[in-house]
Amino acid sequence: MNKDLKKGFTLLEMLLVIAIIAILAGIVIVAINPAKQIAQANNAQRRSDVLAVLNAVHQYGIDQRGVITALNISSISDAAGTCTTTGDIICIGDTDTDCDINLADFLASSTSATYISAMPTDPSSTSTVSTGYRIAQDNVTNRLTVCAPLAENGEEISVTR
Repeated sequence: MNKDLKKGFTLLEMLLVIAIIAILAGIVIVAINPAKQIAQANNAQRRSDVLAVLNAVHQYGIDQRGVITALNISSISDAAGTCTTTGDIICIGDTDTDCDINLADFLASSTSATYISAMPTDPSSTSTVSTGYRIAQDNVTNRLTVCAPLAENGEEISVTR
């Protein structure tokens, strides 16, 4: 009795298992959508940064008895809360041609962080000077709007106070 015992898997069985695993992995990757998850995380950071900047400007305004003209915020005539290109870009350190306002001098000086510990920067910003955020003041109501024009997934991130 000489039996020919074969142990192991055939090539067809191996290919079938690999194909099933590849299909399941593709479904999981599409369901998770890592690019969308990263964009949502970046937008959450932007929301936090916009609120932090607006709170710091608000605290500065309180200390200045409601006068925030020293920040040199340009006025806008369109509806507050929209992230248009007419608002000033918030800068860190020295200003360049795109930056009209240097909030770091007023809000987070290098010697003492009075209103905010450090100026936040947009997660996708590549500039070393600009934060990637904008601030504007409505010329009718004097309400401030801080917004994130680089928001992803078509979201508009802005806070008005």
